[in-house]
Amino acid sequence: MKSPTFAEIIARICARDRRYAADAFVFLSEGLQFTVKAIQEKEKNRRHVTGQELALGLRDYALEQFGPLAMTVLARWGVHTTRDFGEMVFLLIGAGLFGKTEEDKIEDFDDVYNFATAFRTPFLPKLTAQRHPRPRPTTA
Repeated sequence: MKSPTFAEIIARICARDRRYAADAFVFLSEGLQFTVKAIQEKEKNRRHVTGQELALGLRDYALEQFGPLAMTVLARWGVHTTRDFGEMVFLLIGAGLFGKTEEDKIEDFDDVYNFATAFRTPFLPKLTAQRHPRPRPTTA
């Protein structure tokens, strides 16, 4: 018997749990690869990625892929907090697609960052004293 494909497994997960779109799981899988690669380049070795590291990597990957629309795209897929990333990871672990260590827990994804800050702040205009000098006091 043939093993189910990633897409088939994701379709089954989405049929049972409608919180997240299938595209969110594809993004998560690609974001994990992105995160592992970034850690390997930095540390020169392969190791398990923690929940917090994955959440941070997914932030970077979303910003790279979607720019100022990152938060909008993620919200459309049902992803509103870093806990949602954890929920998705644990659905993939339950389906046998991702592995985990004994230390890994869903709470590792709780409140890693605020979505509004993470996905909007990088695109806000930078105010500098040079561009907006302080008004000089008037003398009477």
